[in-house]
Amino acid sequence: MSLDLPMIWAVIIATAVFLYVVLDGFDLGVGILFPFASDSERDVMVASIAPVWDGNETWLVLGGGGLFAAFPLAYATLMPAMYLPIGFMLTALIFRGVAFEFRAKAGARGRRFWTAAFAGGSLVAALSQGLVLGGFLKGIEIEGRSFAGGHWDWLSPFSLLVAASLAVGYALLGACWLIMKAEGGLNAKARRWARGLAVGVAFAMFAVSLAMLSVDPTVAAHWGVTMRAVDWSVFLVVAPLPLLAGVSIVTCWWHARRKDSVALPFIATVGIFVTGFLGLALSTYPNIIPYDITIREAAAADNSLGLMLVGVAIMLPVILGYTAYVYWVFRGKVTADAVHH
Repeated sequence: MSLDLPMIWAVIIATAVFLYVVLDGFDLGVGILFPFASDSERDVMVASIAPVWDGNETWLVLGGGGLFAAFPLAYATLMPAMYLPIGFMLTALIFRGVAFEFRAKAGARGRRFWTAAFAGGSLVAALSQGLVLGGFLKGIEIEGRSFAGGHWDWLSPFSLLVAASLAVGYALLGACWLIMKAEGGLNAKARRWARGLAVGVAFAMFAVSLAMLSVDPTVAAHWGVTMRAVDWSVFLVVAPLPLLAGVSIVTCWWHARRKDSVALPFIATVGIFVTGFLGLALSTYPNIIPYDITIREAAAADNSLGLMLVGVAIMLPVILGYTAYVYWVFRGKVTADAVHH
C-alpha cells in the first residue's frame, strides 16, 4: 500500500508549527510580561529563556521551509497575502534577538531602550502571528491558482480578535513557564499573572470560537452547527474538544494557586493550545488554504515528497533529540548565578 505523502507532510508541518507556537510562545510570553516586572526580575526572566529561545525558532524555519517545499502552491498563495504581518513579525523577532545581548551590556539609557525593544518585539511578534492566523482563517481571495486580494485583506475585526487572543495565550504560557523557573517574589507574581490570564484565555477562546462559526459555512458544518439546527451526530463527536479546553483552563487556574504545584500549570496551558490547534484543524480540513485549496491540490509531486521525507526522517529525530537535551541540561529553577550582567 502506497503512503499518503501529502497527508504525511501536512502532519509534519502542522507538528512543526505547533511546536513553534508552544516553545517560542512561552518565551514571547515572558517578553510580553516584561512591563509588569521589576528590573531585577526581568534579568531572571531573560535568564530563564536564554538557553532555549533561539532553538525554539528552529521549528518556525522547519514549518515555513516545509510549506515551501511540500506545498508550493499554498506557499505561493499565502505569502503574498501575508507579506506585511510576516514582515512585522520578522522585524520584531530581530529586535528581540538583538536585545538579548545588548540589554545585558548596555548602560542605563541603553538598557531602558533594549528592555523596551525586547518587550515590544515580543508583543509585536505575537500580535503579527495572530494577524497571520486570523487572516488565514478568514479566507484568502483566490482566482485560478493565485492570490487575487489586496495588501490589507488580512486586517479585519476577526484577525484583530485572533491576534489579541494569541498574545494573551502566549502571556499565559510565559507566566506558567516562570512558575516552573522562578523563585520568591517573581514566582508569586507569575502565579497571579497566570490566574488572571487563564480567565482571559477562556473568554478569548469562547469569542474566537463563536466568530469562527460565521467565517465560512463549512466551518459551522464541521461542528454540526447551522443557522437552523444542530446536527447532533456531528456535534457530539466534536464536543469533547471544547470540554477538554475548559478542563485545561480550570486546571491551569487551580494549580497556579497552589504553591506546591510547579509544572502542572504549564502542562495544562499546553493542553489548552492542543485543543485549540485541533479545533482549528477540524474547522479547516481538508483545506490547506481556507476555503479553496485542499491539501492534495497544493502538494508537490509524490517523488519530490518522498525524497524530502527521507531527509526529514533523518533530521527530525536529531532536532527533537537536541531540543530535549537542551531542556534537560537547563532544567530546574533559575538562580542569581544564572543572571549575567
